[in-house]
Amino acid sequence: MSSEKATLKVPTIGEYLANGESPEILFWVGCAGSFDDRAKKITKAVVKILNHVGVKFAVLGTEESCTGDPAKRAGNEFLFQMQAMNNISILNGYDIKKIVTACPHCFNTLKNEYPDLGGNYEVIHHTQLIQNLIDTGKLKVEGGTFKGKKITFHDPCYLGRGNDEYEAPRIIIEKLDAELVEMKRCKTNGLCCGAGGAQMFKEAEKGKKEINIERTEEALSINPQVIATGCPFCNTMMTDGVKNFNKEHVIKVMDVAELIAQANDL
Repeated sequence: MSSEKATLKVPTIGEYLANGESPEILFWVGCAGSFDDRAKKITKAVVKILNHVGVKFAVLGTEESCTGDPAKRAGNEFLFQMQAMNNISILNGYDIKKIVTACPHCFNTLKNEYPDLGGNYEVIHHTQLIQNLIDTGKLKVEGGTFKGKKITFHDPCYLGRGNDEYEAPRIIIEKLDAELVEMKRCKTNGLCCGAGGAQMFKEAEKGKKEINIERTEEALSINPQVIATGCPFCNTMMTDGVKNFNKEHVIKVMDVAELIAQANDL
């Protein structure tokens, strides 16, 4: 662990300002990416890619707080606005213009909810950033261990139907020389993993089947070797689904950033 930490450069916005500089982009890590052990690996993959291509980025560090998305989706508008206004004050104080995040929930909230409260930023999802780095020639992608592998992509609700981004993650997967196979319900007809709208933090309601089990069954029906995601919550739900069917040893659930980092041996 210590050797890995030594190779990761994660400067804070304060460190940039102390040197009289400004980052090109702010990496919004999010609560999951900061505290969940599995999601931390996604955060590290994004950082490895940013370090590899030499993008000048910074994080808020201890100054970053929850965007307020779970509170808003659960119906607590007052708590959401308290959290949002605190974040906007910090972001505007640092004159932040561009933000990238690996969480579609943070992405959606920062992009679509913050402008009404005075927080106007260019907000991009990490799959959009990676696609741009590939398109501009800054990031070279080799298939590596994923060449020829059968990979399916589960569309996060807040990335796909919420913000109409379906192509970026798929373009990236195809760059791996992998076989991209689609589930029956995908893109505009995608099925939620069950974690959105603050459902991640409450007990399931009555029904015949957990929704993540339904979604995992759909994925397993096409026999993928990898289920790719672009959201830490989706990653958790699909991983739990795969484990439910005792398939975790033969099917990997990985974020798109992890695919790129591993393929490039970062």
